[in-house]
Amino acid sequence: MTDLDTREWLLTNGLGGFASGTVSDVRTRTYHGWLFAATNPPTGRKLLLSHLEASLEIPGKVIALGTNCWGGGQIEPQGYKLLHNFDINPIPKWVWGEENWQLSRQLVMPYGWVGAGRENKLPMPNAQRTLIQYRYEGKQEGILRLRLLIGDRDFHHQQSESEKLQFSQLVNQHLVCLQANIGGEFATPWYLRWTQGKYQADGFWYRNYSLPEETKRGLGDREDLYSPGYLIANLQPGDTVTLEANVGLPNPQQPILSSDSFVEAVEAEQERLSQIFGWRLEKAGVQGAGRREQLLKASDQFIVYRASITGPTVIAGYHWFNDWGRDTLIALPGLTLITQRFDLAKGILKTFGRYCRHGLIPNAFPNVDSEPFYNSIDAALWWIETLGLYLEATEDWQFLIEQFPVVQQIHKAFVGGTRYNIQVDAIDGLICWDANGVALTWMDALVGGLPVTPRRGKPVEINALWYSALCWLSQWAERLSQIDVGNSVRLNNQAQRYGQQAQQVKASLQKFWNPQLGYFYDFIAPDDRRNSQIRPNAVLALSLRHCGFSEQQGRLVLDLATSSLLTPYGLRSLDPGDPEYVGIYDGNSEKRDRSYHQGTVWTWLIGSYIRAWERFYPEKTLPFDWEPLINHFLASACINSISEIFDGDAPHISRGAIAQAWSVAEVIRHFR
Repeated sequence: MTDLDTREWLLTNGLGGFASGTVSDVRTRTYHGWLFAATNPPTGRKLLLSHLEASLEIPGKVIALGTNCWGGGQIEPQGYKLLHNFDINPIPKWVWGEENWQLSRQLVMPYGWVGAGRENKLPMPNAQRTLIQYRYEGKQEGILRLRLLIGDRDFHHQQSESEKLQFSQLVNQHLVCLQANIGGEFATPWYLRWTQGKYQADGFWYRNYSLPEETKRGLGDREDLYSPGYLIANLQPGDTVTLEANVGLPNPQQPILSSDSFVEAVEAEQERLSQIFGWRLEKAGVQGAGRREQLLKASDQFIVYRASITGPTVIAGYHWFNDWGRDTLIALPGLTLITQRFDLAKGILKTFGRYCRHGLIPNAFPNVDSEPFYNSIDAALWWIETLGLYLEATEDWQFLIEQFPVVQQIHKAFVGGTRYNIQVDAIDGLICWDANGVALTWMDALVGGLPVTPRRGKPVEINALWYSALCWLSQWAERLSQIDVGNSVRLNNQAQRYGQQAQQVKASLQKFWNPQLGYFYDFIAPDDRRNSQIRPNAVLALSLRHCGFSEQQGRLVLDLATSSLLTPYGLRSLDPGDPEYVGIYDGNSEKRDRSYHQGTVWTWLIGSYIRAWERFYPEKTLPFDWEPLINHFLASACINSISEIFDGDAPHISRGAIAQAWSVAEVIRHFR
């Protein structure tokens, strides 16, 4: 594996579906394949088309272009050794060749919502599809053979040959319809069509593929793929073969597939992005589009349609995450406000507000008609904080009028008490919570049903959010009292009460100050014990729109965070000098969960660090060099995206999800 380029690429369709693989074209993860369809957007994701195994025959020679890892340790064939070039912009393109021939392949995954560049639209019929185009150049005619490798399995799990898993196919001219039968139940129908060539049905299993990245993660790492047949195309120099894998059944009214279909799909995506961001991608690449424009393009991959709420949401990360409330709300300023996608921001805020229950905002939505999950103490507070940033950016006071009852519901629930014993302490005005077997802050890893980072009581960033929320409430009540919405006297009195409550909380925030360390206690336990671990939550507490701490405290916290937590890729989740620090994030699921918030670097926290620095050290140069992180974005891990996490120890290897929404969003917010 040492000479394989296992950097990854990612295509998405706005519905939760995706395609992904590696530069060298070897599949190293369960999540690598050319068509993962979201059967219940953005969830229910299934692998349908893994890949096409290609070989090229020229006079006197047959060249295998694929690259596969097998369970016995072999890498066979080794087509990667003939790979001359890979480019990601504007779409993934591979070029294989020798002296007298060259074959290129490109992939595009068209966007799946009606109305390019518009928000809150429904998915198009048969919207989930991947187009593939091969182009042959050579001195003589070539014969291209493409063998289909397919599946029908959940995107988290591997497929194994079984009598209970059968595939049927119906072959027509330039088209084959495919469907699995699993234990007597028909699965997702889909079809592959092509522009030229002859298809030969020839079904059998390829067994024992190895997935090395899953081996490292201590997960299932063997897979069997079914091949229903292969396509043979005779190609003259300059010829192309275009294929389209499409979920659903063929529509007799759909346009005929041609080589232009591929070009049109690429141009349509370029135009859609141009409409959203106000910049145009050149046909030949991203000429003239700089680093920031590439970040904007990356941000769009996380915006998806959720069927269960009939509206937009944000995928937390690829490949394996769904949408999460906390992640969405933290990412929203970078994904939508900085990018001026105000209608999208408004729609997402409105949706979350609509599902407010017991003063809590959902941390996750269900896939069917049932209650969302409310296992978060801070999602409601992040909702208020992000609503405030939206209102600052848009001055959409009518939306404030609509949402203010939700704001009041959150305030009333937190003051009076709600789930998980979340409530305001009547003595000091701070928020506390006390429930076993749950982790309600962003440090939410559980092992064996127990929190790895138990933070019951009064976490510092939660109470900083509470203070900021009270300041917002006071401002909003005062503004609404000046707008002709009725009850101006009552609203003015509320503004004063919110302001008084904010002042009480501001005074009580001093309980978090640790003068011996010059840092904030991470949390105050229900029995009033202070936790003095050096964590980035102190920096979070300094970064909100309204800050309740002094300049001296802010500078001392930043000084210690800079020396203990800051890395080229974000902030560590724990000081390396702490006995509980874990510097490498690896191993099986339990080992990884135990290190998730115990030293692992989180990129999204760099945004909080920068905002805090600009507040408390406005005259000093930011002690952070963007270059390593931007180079990671452009050329490492998942090319043109940013990983979820990195090792706490140098050289800070990227880990976790290969593309994370709040990582990209916070970089967009501050990189210039």
